[in-house]
Amino acid sequence: MRLPWAPAANEKDRREMLRRIGIDDVMELYKDVPRKIVLEKPPGIGFGRQLSEWELRRIVDSMLRKNKVYTDPPPFLGGGVCFHTIPAVVDAIVSRNEFYTAYTPYQPEINQGLLQAFFEYQSLMADLLEMDVANVSMYDWSTAAAEAILAAMRVTKRRKVVVAGNIHPERMEVIKTWLLGKDVNIQLVGFDRETGRVDLEQLENIVDNNTAAVYVEVPNFFGVIEDGVDAIAEVAHKRKALFIVGVDPLSLGIVRPPGSYGADIVVGDAQPLGLGLNYGGPYLGIFATRWDRKLVRQMPGRLIGLTKTIDGKEYGFTMILQTREQHIRREKATSNITSNEALMAVAAAAYMVLLGGSGLRELARSIWLRSHYAAKRLAEFEGVESPLFGGEFFKEFVVKFPKPYHTVHRMLLEKGILGGLPLADKPPLMDDCSALFCVTEAHSMKDIDRLVEAIGEAL
Repeated sequence: MRLPWAPAANEKDRREMLRRIGIDDVMELYKDVPRKIVLEKPPGIGFGRQLSEWELRRIVDSMLRKNKVYTDPPPFLGGGVCFHTIPAVVDAIVSRNEFYTAYTPYQPEINQGLLQAFFEYQSLMADLLEMDVANVSMYDWSTAAAEAILAAMRVTKRRKVVVAGNIHPERMEVIKTWLLGKDVNIQLVGFDRETGRVDLEQLENIVDNNTAAVYVEVPNFFGVIEDGVDAIAEVAHKRKALFIVGVDPLSLGIVRPPGSYGADIVVGDAQPLGLGLNYGGPYLGIFATRWDRKLVRQMPGRLIGLTKTIDGKEYGFTMILQTREQHIRREKATSNITSNEALMAVAAAAYMVLLGGSGLRELARSIWLRSHYAAKRLAEFEGVESPLFGGEFFKEFVVKFPKPYHTVHRMLLEKGILGGLPLADKPPLMDDCSALFCVTEAHSMKDIDRLVEAIGEAL
């Protein structure tokens, strides 16, 4: 289809553009590319011709029909990103034109409404975590954790980091990738095979005066809640290392907030707060610190503040901290994060306001009850260990079966049930008989009983 109004969409325009830059053929722009890796002819992809909009729509629709969507029952697949219900009002709010962009505004003060929404998000998140300062978001939990470790290294000027061995393995991979080339010594701490919790004795032996930070997750990858957080904080602070805690924000409805047990930096993902599964993203990285000028100054991302006019009669919102490499000397930037997840922050703020403190507590309690009911029902089968770890858990829990789980998982799929996350290739457990199950407020008792009945038949 010819689009004469679009630049470079016709041969005449292309010839004129080449003439203006002084070349005869567009391939002259690629003369530095070795000839041996340049394609001699167009790759054999597509349909050999341009398709009409209707033809393209039919092809895409036929491809989409191959997708299997699990809504009855909702998926029990754990692994950090879980199926939660989203009030319709959240989508309605973020669909408004004034919010509907994820791009970082370059003249932020021109949009006071958006800045106010960010300010409210920061305030709500800081209140939930019991931390002093929260930024206006990161990409996701993984990158927030990696940035927290980098911030700790800048503050302490140390190069050793101690990480709990029971954190999410994919977050561990992101941390390693993020820190590659930073001359960092990453040391893992083992966990108790009975409880699933951090081995405190081993932690104390590893943390020393060269340690920049200790990073743990609450709940951890197995869904287990660390009950030794006060002791971990003491071990870290005794060596003047920073204590970084990763959290599931929904768990804080019934679990102690990290600010109450001495966390210096808190990270996490706000995906449970009204963001949905989103096909793997976008999500929303949480990043918060206690009030310490050094910590706040090394915080990546942006902070929105409330200010007032000289006469004190009017208030306004303004960006008070940003460390983007475009805006300050590049090598002095504390983060290379550019466009962040601003729209997701607005959604999370709307979700938290909608539920309020009592709503979050009620929701967390509901998730705790449902997940424990599921674990108890699965434990009724002979040879099944549910939950595998004895530590208290929230939302997710490991189940060990008397046979390889992939056979159980396949039978569940045949019955229209998306079961737990197989752990055969997931460190640190790497057990082909175990799976990580997730139960949320979206699962009714009928859903759970249906899962249990199907597993019973598979066994």
